[in-house]
Amino acid sequence: MSEKQQIRITVNGIEKQLEVEPRLLLVHALRDELGLTGTHIGCDTSQCGACTVLLGGEAVKSCTVLAVQADGMGVTTVEGLGQMGNLHPVQEGFWEKHGLQCGYCTPGVMMTAVGLLQQNPNPTEEEIREGLEGVICRCTGYQNIVRAVQYAADRMNSANSEAEVAASGSGDQK
Repeated sequence: MSEKQQIRITVNGIEKQLEVEPRLLLVHALRDELGLTGTHIGCDTSQCGACTVLLGGEAVKSCTVLAVQADGMGVTTVEGLGQMGNLHPVQEGFWEKHGLQCGYCTPGVMMTAVGLLQQNPNPTEEEIREGLEGVICRCTGYQNIVRAVQYAADRMNSANSEAEVAASGSGDQK
């Protein structure tokens, strides 16, 4: 049996210390050690993307990362995106544009979309489809998922534009 290692990770803005076996996957640390079951295990082969989280701001399949590799890093799971009454624009997009059916892949798709929009705040439809290639949805034809990501991009860009106007003094001249 392997000797356990102490790791420190910041999950959804909260610092956590865990004692884990060196071979423990990040997905299992999140689900089994921290109780964050929004990160789904779909295929056990790193093909489906249901386990996608943000690690250090990058979308990664958490079934391909050892928990010890996340030591000292920030992790955002779907639970860290938003709350009822204050949804993240990606969550809002999935709600408004019916971007889910059974919902099993949805957390991974959302986290992949957040990562995509952080890298490319104004993606074309083709870029969205390319960006979501690592996540498999067996229920949809992806059209509503693409619409949801487009909706989120529009909302995020509008919010950024409004913040820029507010920061510049609303354009008022005296």
